[in-house]
Amino acid sequence: MAATVFDRYGGFGFVSKVVLDFYDRVGDSEILAPYFASSDMKVLIDHQTKFIASLMGGPASYTDEVLRRVHLNLSISDEAFDEMATILEETLEDFEFDPADVHNVIHEIKKRRHVIVTN
Repeated sequence: MAATVFDRYGGFGFVSKVVLDFYDRVGDSEILAPYFASSDMKVLIDHQTKFIASLMGGPASYTDEVLRRVHLNLSISDEAFDEMATILEETLEDFEFDPADVHNVIHEIKKRRHVIVTN
């Protein structure tokens, strides 16, 4: 059985480092930082680590309904979604993900635009 992207990069420990770096970059974004101003970042990073892990073939899983529900009242715009995808792509590249793996993770995120963008 072929190893998943999640397994090839070292599992939750590695994904957690990627997500921490991603949120450092998000905090520097004029578009995205306001969305997280009142967030409990520890909880958010834990959930996001599991979500990114699931996109990489890891054990966690988030249905479209769960994603829709947690984003419903956030008024996320297409601009914010695109900014998030760009920052995630840059983060994955900086962590030396294979270009095909970067493409696959970003593709999985973009497939969920319809349940994340609410404005």
